[in-house]
Amino acid sequence: MQVFVVFLVAVVTAVASASSFLKDPTLEDHWQEWKGLHGKQYSEETESYRRMVWEENWRFIEQHNQEHAAGKHSYKLGMNHFGDLTNKEFNQTMNRLHQDPALEELPVFNSTGSSRRRPREMDWRNKGYVTPVKNQGHCGSCWAFSTTGALEGQHFKKTRQLVSLSEQNLVDCTKNTKYMNYGCNGGFMGRAFQYVIDNRGIASEKSYPYTAKDNKPCRYKASMKVARISGYRRVPWKNEKALRDAVVAIGPISTCLNAGRRTFQFYRSGIYYDPKCSQRINHAVLAVGYGVSWFGSGSSRPTKFWLLKNSWGRSWGDKGYFRLARDQNNHCGIANFAVYPVL
Repeated sequence: MQVFVVFLVAVVTAVASASSFLKDPTLEDHWQEWKGLHGKQYSEETESYRRMVWEENWRFIEQHNQEHAAGKHSYKLGMNHFGDLTNKEFNQTMNRLHQDPALEELPVFNSTGSSRRRPREMDWRNKGYVTPVKNQGHCGSCWAFSTTGALEGQHFKKTRQLVSLSEQNLVDCTKNTKYMNYGCNGGFMGRAFQYVIDNRGIASEKSYPYTAKDNKPCRYKASMKVARISGYRRVPWKNEKALRDAVVAIGPISTCLNAGRRTFQFYRSGIYYDPKCSQRINHAVLAVGYGVSWFGSGSSRPTKFWLLKNSWGRSWGDKGYFRLARDQNNHCGIANFAVYPVL
């Protein structure tokens, strides 16, 4: 309900500016195609405003990609289902991560044999640890998807069975004074891991399906349990080398970053590097690997990257994934807060 109110207020306050907006007729076919592709429907009162926002985003994307073709950027943008949202609306809806001060007390990952040569590349998708990309919808539940992603990987590591786990179980059942998560209004992975420990299990996606809403009470039953954990640990803060070692030794790791830039909203492919991206984290993702690419045609300069799974559906980014610049001064705060479960 709160998200709806935010959108309603934004629409009402924008009516005046939208009333004088002149549509670009050359974009009419693109607009209609985009609406059909993403199932967008508007009232007469809101369509002009949403069209205006969409056209501004379209031009932003086109300008960036022209600069990319000229060698100014290491990544491309593309129109997606966030095209009718301003960057402020996008952040209010999608980036709702809350930090957890209790993480300071957690056991810390210790990389034994850290002097050993690490693999040049790692991709846990190729080893069966990662479920298909999911979509959190218009619900700030990224923290729940990051949590289940790490749990799914560790469950597979132990049982060799890849089971999609329930984000809705976490959304519904940690929205209380004990765990202090806020459903679609945000949360943190550590609190969700603690719930799974206390609850002695978590349900599967099949038995407790996702609704992208937080208006119902916890419906978990012991008969739904498909996985459990005994604890969780953190990776040393702001340490990309430690995060790399954890990804190698453990598997997919729950981590966070700042996803608030307009460039991130419309990321399509390449290695994301925005010099204006701050380290103030607001979004949770899953680190599933890392690697090295070659930047520019004919260039011999390697570019290191993190391989990260998002929870915004396959129509965002590179089929739901993105690559982020690695070893670039902890870009976007990617190593600020990383945690993983212990089975």
